[in-house]
Amino acid sequence: MELSGPRWKTKDASQEANSNPMSEIIAQLQVCLSNSESAAFPIGTDFLLETVPEVANLLNGTSFGTELGTSNGSKRYFQLTPEETFYLHHSLKCLKVDDLIDVNDLWNFMRNRNELFPIYYRAYMHLRSKNWVVKSGTKFGVDYVVYRHRPELVHSEYAVIVDWENEKGEKEGGRLRIWSDLHCAIRLCNGVAKAVLLLNVMGYEVKFSLPELLERTTVDERQITRWLPDQCRDDCLPLHPS
Repeated sequence: MELSGPRWKTKDASQEANSNPMSEIIAQLQVCLSNSESAAFPIGTDFLLETVPEVANLLNGTSFGTELGTSNGSKRYFQLTPEETFYLHHSLKCLKVDDLIDVNDLWNFMRNRNELFPIYYRAYMHLRSKNWVVKSGTKFGVDYVVYRHRPELVHSEYAVIVDWENEKGEKEGGRLRIWSDLHCAIRLCNGVAKAVLLLNVMGYEVKFSLPELLERTTVDERQITRWLPDQCRDDCLPLHPS
């Protein structure tokens, strides 16, 4: 990704982020959550996690889930998206899911609820593995927005649109196929100081019955920007035939 630079929310935010790298906080979360008795369980389209304050602080520090206002003494509650739940369970191997102990059972549970889950999870995993904080981009008309650190410190830098193609290289996602869609996405995101990042999941097969099959896919990143003639004009003198 070509970065335009982070927009920190306070003058001390950059120093705080540099002092607490996201990779180190996630490593602490892995250990702490693995050793806890916390377990998530399905609720609606998402998952609910009941946990202890120490884990809750690390979840907030890594921006996994949304903490709910309810509390019960020493217990705190988080709402996790399907992508967050599976990433913590499968990639970080630190989250237990109630009644769905086996990773393949959880994978099929996710696929049965949303047949496109493997595509969006592959894109989510791609970004999270690079230590980007990934949040829903619904209010901006995109799939995700990504942050350099937790959103309390910095504004999101990219608005992410996920597309996909099958093993034959044929487009199946249908995103940004017409110029008006592309133009709207770029204008909207530029208006909120975000670059448009298109993630193309290549090698997708609808019958991904096992999470290991994700290894067959690759993710192509493309940053999309407006073409501005004034910035691209050649300042050299025109060539005249002799």
